[in-house]
Amino acid sequence: MSTLTALSYGFFLLSTVPEIATVELQPHTVEAFDRYIRLAETRLGRQAHSSGFLWVDGAPDRKMRVQRGEAVAEPWAGTGDTDVPDGSIHDWTGAVFIPGATLEKTLALVQDYDSHKAIYKPEVQDSKLVNRSGDEFQVYLRLLKKQVIAVVLNTNHDVRYFPLDAARCYSQSHSTRIAEVDNPGEPDEREMQPGQDHGFLWRLNSYWRFEERDGGVYVECEAISLTRSVPVGLGWLVNPIVRTLPRESLQNSLRTLRQALLAGR
Repeated sequence: MSTLTALSYGFFLLSTVPEIATVELQPHTVEAFDRYIRLAETRLGRQAHSSGFLWVDGAPDRKMRVQRGEAVAEPWAGTGDTDVPDGSIHDWTGAVFIPGATLEKTLALVQDYDSHKAIYKPEVQDSKLVNRSGDEFQVYLRLLKKQVIAVVLNTNHDVRYFPLDAARCYSQSHSTRIAEVDNPGEPDEREMQPGQDHGFLWRLNSYWRFEERDGGVYVECEAISLTRSVPVGLGWLVNPIVRTLPRESLQNSLRTLRQALLAGR
């Protein structure tokens, strides 16, 4: 999947989410996420410029699994979920290996944002490159996330790529706007006010590493997202979305990317 689509979704539409009340994103929740991101980006920056560029190199079993064709996803630490005031942060890391691929072809695919709606449907319902300046991209994606219930989101992202040498590159993607869609696909479709919705996805940052080596390309992603906290009595409905989807979505994103590159090589 692309550098943006660290979350991948099943294909069902839902016009409303009547069981769950809307919630407002609080400033202290944003501040907690921003603090978490600052620490994560400091760590990731060190990793990108160290001998331990790839996450899979830190665990022989993990590397063996991706070389066998698995899309591996694990929590960065603990369970992958960190509760903050009035919210929850989800931090998962994953990897795949694409034999026979090249770094050039891999980057060409992930940077072809206009085609993501065709490559990654139904998870990506629409996609568009809004602007490009060198290695910096502004992108629009309409996403569908589904687990028990389904939610459509109009999202915007700033993405920057950092080529290191002929074999290695990394990227950072920051969501700049996420708006939940009410009654998607209907004549009365409308965007809900960002931060005043059901809180299934308030922020989504993804950090990717690409390295051509061992006869193919390793692709890794750490996806960090912010969602609402789980309301009392509705854990059975909310938990699958805010706690289960991050891992499944990351695996699906990496798996889809691998399949697309294998089919096109």
